[in-house]
Amino acid sequence: IMRPIRNHLIAAGVPVEGSKGEAEAGQEELNIKYGAPLDCADHHTIAKHAIKEIAWAQGHAVTFLPKWHHEKVGSSSHVHQSLWKDGASLFYDADKPHGMSDMMRSYLAGLIKYAPDYTYFLAPYINSYKRFQKGTFAPTGTAWSVDNRTAGFRLCGEGTKAVRIECRIGGSDMNPYLAMAAMLAAGLAGIEEGLTLGAPLSGDAYAAKDVDHIPANLRDAAEALKGSKMLREAMGDDVVDHYTRAATWEQEEFDKVVTDYEIARGFERA
Repeated sequence: IMRPIRNHLIAAGVPVEGSKGEAEAGQEELNIKYGAPLDCADHHTIAKHAIKEIAWAQGHAVTFLPKWHHEKVGSSSHVHQSLWKDGASLFYDADKPHGMSDMMRSYLAGLIKYAPDYTYFLAPYINSYKRFQKGTFAPTGTAWSVDNRTAGFRLCGEGTKAVRIECRIGGSDMNPYLAMAAMLAAGLAGIEEGLTLGAPLSGDAYAAKDVDHIPANLRDAAEALKGSKMLREAMGDDVVDHYTRAATWEQEEFDKVVTDYEIARGFERA
């Protein structure tokens, strides 16, 4: 099924770099070439819709649910970010540690500082938060690291002109337009505020102390979004209020449902 997916996407103008099998049976990673944010969001959206249709035509079903089974590894949407001007990377400085320019350091500091504010746009549903589990390569904290997949932000291309930051928080269910807009707003806020970046984390980020955590559930993410002055300035009150209400409604609807787990665990025990 992956060969038709790759071939059809490329024929449709989506710049697929490749695909590979991931941690679970039937789980695949699709890598799409970098580009301008809006182009990347378009490619992301086209790919998701096309994959569902191509899979159906091949007699298969596809889900982008981040955690379709509690014993299986979740699915993500990792976003690599860098700023460029006139063909040159504004993130690269050969004379700085790791090749990270001062602008890049402030941008990343903004991503970290405001991660709780925009987590909803990276994880917009109840199920999204089931993915954030220790030992699964899905982050639980907002630390940054050098090529460390347990942290929320990973430095890639260290010391080269391709230096960039990978945000590992996003799930496979995220809206790429909202997610990229929110992350850009956070990074640019970091530059405008002249934020200072702390030292990179080394070792297991799950066991690290003094690391801020991303919201643990949709309810907490909605509250963080609602109170975000940064996103209200960047996106406007109407946008923030609309998606805060969408998140709250999603949580309220879930709270009404009696799950199979509750029945199996408590039907006779209660």
